[in-house]
Amino acid sequence: MNATQTLATNDNQLAELKSRLKATWMTGDYDLFSRYMEKDAEVFFRHLVIPPKTRLLDVGCGAGQVALIAARAGVHVTGCDIATNWLEKARARAAAEGLNIAFEELVAAELTRVCRPGGMIAMANWTPSGFIGQMFKTIGRHIAPSGMPSPVLWGDQATVQERFRDGIADVTFTHRTYHFEYPFGPDGVVEFFRLNYGPMSRAFSSLNPQEQNNLYGELESLWSAHNQAADHTTKVAAEYLEVIATRN
Repeated sequence: MNATQTLATNDNQLAELKSRLKATWMTGDYDLFSRYMEKDAEVFFRHLVIPPKTRLLDVGCGAGQVALIAARAGVHVTGCDIATNWLEKARARAAAEGLNIAFEELVAAELTRVCRPGGMIAMANWTPSGFIGQMFKTIGRHIAPSGMPSPVLWGDQATVQERFRDGIADVTFTHRTYHFEYPFGPDGVVEFFRLNYGPMSRAFSSLNPQEQNNLYGELESLWSAHNQAADHTTKVAAEYLEVIATRN
């Protein structure tokens, strides 16, 4: 195989990966799913202390939960995501509130490339050892390997430092807690995720009925074991890694 053939193969593999990612994240109803996460999304945004009129690129904006919070605070926001259906939802929400936000389908392969010198890159990434990391591990025991890198690798400090070797002047890490709160019990939470959260919906659809029951049972046990609510609701604390990087 010559260099041209190798390049073409790599391009095809990348295109296939993007297609699979897009199909995964367009599954379910992420707009509804993200509404339950807005409270602590606002806490994360407030930690960043971004002044009004600052230009902000929200990469992987989903249905716009953080972008909307930032725009309400007077920040000039552009949101991008691979899932075009959720961009439409985000545009509709922005229009309903009279917010001027540009939502675009693009992939920022290099965060340092799209960030101006001296600018800030801020991330909130689930940690491998935290609750969401454990949920992904549970799912991973039941499905075939996807061939895609684990999303919780961005929650590993050493991995982030390696990925940010070039073009970054400084990076700081803070472990914080995200609070999931639902007005229904752990069994309802699992069903809510199955119906609305793309990665989990796709995982269930790849299994036969018995395998689905097994996965459902393990996930319900996981949510129940971490549930801090004393009534028929669900409150679970999930660790994430806050990453603040400064561009050279």
